[in-house]
Amino acid sequence: MKRSIETPNSQPPLQYIKGVGPKRAEALANLGFRSARDLFYYFPRGYLDRSQIVRIADLRMYVEKGEPVTIFAEVYRQEARRTRRGNKLIFLLTVKDESGFLTCVWFEGFQWLKNAFENGEFLALSAIPSLDKLNRPQFVHPQYDRLKSAEEDEPDWGKLFNTGSIIPKYRSSAEFEKVGLDSRGFRRIIRNAVDHHLSAVDETLSLEIMQRHDLCDEKSALRSIHFPGNFQELEIARRRLKFEELFFLQLMLALRKRNAQQQLRGRTYDVESKLAHQLVHSLHFELTKAQRKVLREIVDDFKSPYPMNRLLQGDVGSGKTIVALCAALIAVENGLQVAFMAPTEILAEQHYQTLTEFLKGLSVTVRLLVGGQRKKLREDVLEDIRQGSAQIVVGTHALVEEKVEFMNLGLVIVDEQHRFGVMQRATLRSKGINPDVLIMTATPIPRTLAMTFYGDLEVSVIDEMPANRKPIRTALRTEKEKVRVYQFVKEEIQRGRQAYIVYPLIEESEKVDLKAATQEYEHLQQNIFPEYRLGLLHGRMKSDAKEEVMQKFKKGEIHILVSTTVIEVGIDIPNASVMLIENAERFGLAQLHQLRGRVGRSADQSYCILIANYGWFDAHAKKMDISEIRDEKEHARTRLETMVQTVDGFKIAEVDLKLRGPGEFFGTQQSGVPGLHIANLIDDSELVTQAHKEAFDLIKNDPHLRQKENECIRKHFDEAFREILELGKIG
Repeated sequence: MKRSIETPNSQPPLQYIKGVGPKRAEALANLGFRSARDLFYYFPRGYLDRSQIVRIADLRMYVEKGEPVTIFAEVYRQEARRTRRGNKLIFLLTVKDESGFLTCVWFEGFQWLKNAFENGEFLALSAIPSLDKLNRPQFVHPQYDRLKSAEEDEPDWGKLFNTGSIIPKYRSSAEFEKVGLDSRGFRRIIRNAVDHHLSAVDETLSLEIMQRHDLCDEKSALRSIHFPGNFQELEIARRRLKFEELFFLQLMLALRKRNAQQQLRGRTYDVESKLAHQLVHSLHFELTKAQRKVLREIVDDFKSPYPMNRLLQGDVGSGKTIVALCAALIAVENGLQVAFMAPTEILAEQHYQTLTEFLKGLSVTVRLLVGGQRKKLREDVLEDIRQGSAQIVVGTHALVEEKVEFMNLGLVIVDEQHRFGVMQRATLRSKGINPDVLIMTATPIPRTLAMTFYGDLEVSVIDEMPANRKPIRTALRTEKEKVRVYQFVKEEIQRGRQAYIVYPLIEESEKVDLKAATQEYEHLQQNIFPEYRLGLLHGRMKSDAKEEVMQKFKKGEIHILVSTTVIEVGIDIPNASVMLIENAERFGLAQLHQLRGRVGRSADQSYCILIANYGWFDAHAKKMDISEIRDEKEHARTRLETMVQTVDGFKIAEVDLKLRGPGEFFGTQQSGVPGLHIANLIDDSELVTQAHKEAFDLIKNDPHLRQKENECIRKHFDEAFREILELGKIG
């Protein structure tokens, strides 16, 4: 949930903070809170502005304005009612303040809401007021925040929590709520921590940096982020804390880059590779200008005495694999082995087939190492790796197992690297002596994100698609339109083309996922497409079975491939022209873009059809707050509309970043990079640039942070980031 930034010497254990105690301390510790400082950095998710709070009796005047307002009120009555049309349950909540009563209406989420409130508890409710059928003001689907429970004293609205005009709202969870730490509970313990323990917090930035960027001090920022006197004070605090967060992240990247640049590769390359030239001349297509540019950048890295540490970005279908193969051939011709790591067995097998196809006629040995192989075959592959006769080894995380011993590993290629854990990548790199590293991703990365998460790498971009590709046409359809969609799929098959039908994860369970996909496969084969041959592909199949299905699909023996998301990356079937995605509202935007990229790999027109069923969110309301359901629906609509509007991976990535935030977008849990808790890489791009320059200049001028004015920076960095820096050396 959060990154611990504990400073044990200056902060008391959590349980001794007033209002915490052993049970709450245990719940907090389970999610990374260890000291008062961790509470200080648990920033509010938003604020209630008391200057915009109105009495229920005055709501009518705000109806015409169409602006959101907030009321403070007590829960008076709860009831369920069925609509006349559709016989659907709606939830009604009546609340009261000293001036009158108000009804709040929810048209969805009844199963969750019926147990969400307690008569007598006090809420802050926010919405745009409207009028009901009897011309009375009402709130429809208001957002709410708990203020006091029914057991506590009657609140004094004028002195609520003594917070001036602004009340902080905190995120909670089921585990926290069990021990009384809802938003209101967090307000209380953080208030106590600020009042009694904030004085022990040390400054983390030098005076020079604060003056250069007009930043307030640490203590003032932490006090005002939680309990600001006004919004100007809040903005000053936010700017300071955003800069601090971005600065230390950039500082870590600057140190990483400096460490990497101090390592010598220990060998030199002859970059005039006959094998690479032979490969390029044998292709039935011309390399694009962008591919040639990236190859020159890789060759320049090989000429350097330092190991290559390069990120290769390229949208789906832009031709990253052939560039990586040229780099691999240069390494092979220099007597080195190449490890090519992919995140799934299907992708590893696809890469193996692709490389083998490209290398026909060239004397290069490519071996495949995945978990599902037969024991005898696996032992043969391991022996070839040990002896060095396996020149290019394609594999999954099986490559990092202890039994895998390379004779002379010189180049590591990692595909879709954000899917691997930091330790997996570190282990693979450790199997050679300072090998070159080429990281590939088909997830376009916005500039500020690349600067933040890849500031220690050199970046190459293939920003050009092969000349003969037509843009994929994307359509959004509903469940009611399925008959027409299936007819379109049949028409494409009659024209000699093939199709994918992809199903999402049904629950957080591979068994349930498999069962659902299998049932749908049988339904489609028997009832929808009985005249065509269908194949089924899922993650639990053995390698041989998966390979057999893929080969049949590739040869055209299977007309429609029914699959789970295992085909998200790497599958390349030029004759497939339709990607049909069921329950598309439940896929992430990057995932949808990757799936769409499985078609459109020939000169013929291809199509991506998204089937949306927004009712799924209502069916799962028990697991979500009603406001979360509404947000999820809105995000799903934005994702699907974005897919229809553009095929530009970078535009899609920008939208995805806005929707998910950088941590989830990039999988920072896996990257060896801490997540961001207050800064936003799009909205705060100017601060990103300032922090980047400040951090990299600092390491250039004081690489060990030994100058007196930088002691506070070194102290905080050692306490908060040292472990992450060690983990992230090849992140």
